[in-house]
Amino acid sequence: MSDEKIILKAEDLDGYLTADDQNDLKSLELMYKDTLSHFNPVNKDAIVSSFDSMGHKMQEICAKHPNIKVYSFVTEEGAHAEASRVISKLRDVKTEHEEFLYYSQRAYEMLFRLAYTDEHYDKKNHIFVKTPVSSPVQNYAVHKIPDIDDKIENTVMCVMLRGALLPSMIMSKEIQEYSSSGYVTPFALFKINRDDSRMENNMQYILNLKNSFFNLEDLDGKDLIFADPMNATGGSLVTVVKYLQSQGIKPKSIKFFNVISALKGSLRVTRALENCTCYTLWMDPVLNEKAYIMPGLGDAGDRLNGCDNHETPRNIIQLIADYGSGIAGLYRSQLRKIEQTVLG
Repeated sequence: MSDEKIILKAEDLDGYLTADDQNDLKSLELMYKDTLSHFNPVNKDAIVSSFDSMGHKMQEICAKHPNIKVYSFVTEEGAHAEASRVISKLRDVKTEHEEFLYYSQRAYEMLFRLAYTDEHYDKKNHIFVKTPVSSPVQNYAVHKIPDIDDKIENTVMCVMLRGALLPSMIMSKEIQEYSSSGYVTPFALFKINRDDSRMENNMQYILNLKNSFFNLEDLDGKDLIFADPMNATGGSLVTVVKYLQSQGIKPKSIKFFNVISALKGSLRVTRALENCTCYTLWMDPVLNEKAYIMPGLGDAGDRLNGCDNHETPRNIIQLIADYGSGIAGLYRSQLRKIEQTVLG
């Protein structure tokens, strides 16, 4: 790769939003501003009422956008409690690393189900299993799963580094387990950062090609999957995809999986990118002036991976090593693919 850096600016993103989008976003900003007034001192009844109102408003807005799929808006009511519980644990300041990792895995399993298996499929695949029981003869078991090979076996996992690495591995593992051939997704690894010294209205997103690892020919005509825990502005995804398109790459489809997305991020992404669907477990109403999601859950990358020393940030191999033997054993096929991508 060259040492070229690709930069996208916030105003470029806002150019994709319609006047109706801007009005919807403004209405949520006003509602959340009112909610903030109940935080100090804490007025629980008023906060509950405010979040109920914002939830109904976001559901109304998302109903106008078929490419935005929010788990709690589109699944049956019985599933909502599961989503609420998972999100509440991920948000909680008291949730430490191991528990944060556990609930992140649950979140991405739920998102995979939403995107790929919640529909009814008449066509089935069979899992044929040899069990540990060998008396009086070797025992076997058969289990049916939906046949979704055509939906998953053209996919490439596109990783926007750090916080997106482990969620991408989780999604790839789900694909492998549902594939009748044990398909392990290829990986494309992008080094992209936003300039956190800037404010939301003049934010920049920098794609560093020198520290990215991917083969363009492996991406053309593919179903590209991005699994980033947080979608605040949508800038990182739009920057990567617009760069790929500038290189002649024509994705068949784009799926963006987030644990939490801000409404603005989902609107920008689905407006900016053709044939792109955003799947999010939970939608939050607004961004603050630093482009952090509110109420949010903090820095998902740091909570998943631990904090880096800014003087000596870990590269991708060091980050994987820090995951330890448990993660390495569980996602060994995915790690092998990543190693091949990085080391050539």
